[in-house]
Amino acid sequence: MPNLTKFRAACVQMRSGIDRAQNTKDALSLIAEAAKDGAEFVATPEMTNVVDRNPRRMFENIAAEDDMPEIAAFSAAAEANKIWLLAGSFAVKVADKRAANRAFLFGPDGRIVAKYDKLHMFDVDLPNGESWKESAVYQPGPHPVLVDADEAKIGLSICYDVRFPRLYRTLAQSGATILCVPAAFTKQTGEAHWKTLLTARAIENGAFVIAPAQGGKHEDGRETYGHSLIIDPWGKVLAEAPGDEPCVISADIDLDRAFEARQRIPNLSLEQTFDVNIVKP
Repeated sequence: MPNLTKFRAACVQMRSGIDRAQNTKDALSLIAEAAKDGAEFVATPEMTNVVDRNPRRMFENIAAEDDMPEIAAFSAAAEANKIWLLAGSFAVKVADKRAANRAFLFGPDGRIVAKYDKLHMFDVDLPNGESWKESAVYQPGPHPVLVDADEAKIGLSICYDVRFPRLYRTLAQSGATILCVPAAFTKQTGEAHWKTLLTARAIENGAFVIAPAQGGKHEDGRETYGHSLIIDPWGKVLAEAPGDEPCVISADIDLDRAFEARQRIPNLSLEQTFDVNIVKP
């Protein structure tokens, strides 16, 4: 990581549509804005390259990893700006009718440092009739990913993963002091749970949370919540997007805060393993 323990982080908030080339252009413009403002670590949201809930149209539009110009474009942007760049996720074709929801972390030299495929699929039926079944389209990833960049250790995750605290506990107990949660949260669930869930993941793990989001009414008809967040290990919001419009937010990260929080409340080291004693009256 830049300067190992102290650096400026930025979240790029987007409203991606169906056109991959246009989405990439929009992302690169905001990434350049973040870098100009001094960000050394920049993250974009889930589904940066395409937001399309029509599976047939999406599969006609997306490509295998080796055939994706957005990867080369992000690599070039990371190298040109000398930043760490997290593509929160791209839709990547892995079979004829299967995709991966895949994050890519690029180093300041443009090299892909790590990849992570979303573990938990958003299969839900919401009260207003809104229904999602990601497992019908996306193939879940095989394992968590922790990037060990000297003193900066970054746990990767994507959107719905945030509702599974054991993932973040495992990453934190493996050394993660930064938890990245790029997302495309629905408006309904975002209004109810977005900030609360992210703040809980920061506090309970003594880690920074960097959560860039999609926001607003998308070309495919869905509506996402926005409100990108950067939260410190004590639960303090360091930066928050004011709404759902595309924008950049940034904050200064001092990893000593994570170590201090863990010294104050050493729950990571004091956690007990146990079996549940089920009592039947």
